Amino acid sequence: MHNTLFKINTISELPQVAKYIANASLQHSIFCFYGEMGAGKTTLIKLITTLLGVNNKVTSPTYSLVNEYSTIHNTTVYHFDFYRINAVSEAYDMGFEEYAYSGNICLIEWPQNITELLPPHLCINIDKTADTSRTISISEVM
Repeated sequence: MHNTLFKINTISELPQVAKYIANASLQHSIFCFYGEMGAGKTTLIKLITTLLGVNNKVTSPTYSLVNEYSTIHNTTVYHFDFYRINAVSEAYDMGFEEYAYSGNICLIEWPQNITELLPPHLCINIDKTADTSRTISISEVM
């Protein structure tokens, strides 16, 4: 996969990015979402999980660190939020590596807080360019 760039002017254009990422789940299981607070990481993840077949309400696991969702395809999607993590050991202690190597889809917000634990993954970087505009770059990290 090569680097891919999306320029989004309104939230109504976000589903095309979600579809691209959901399709990438055929080749990848770890997706890392980078972006400042309010950039749209959780909003994008909600769209992706819908495309992956999650029917439950998707919320950010800011306080629980991980939310687990079952899909209509009998697969599991894990949604992590490491914003509040103070040390990599917290992710290690909660069994992050078991999740990461389970073969299930892992959608990770604030992955920069656990960099040394990350296996190869797809990097999704969201840059807020205006109130509703975003530049989203997607690349592989091996």
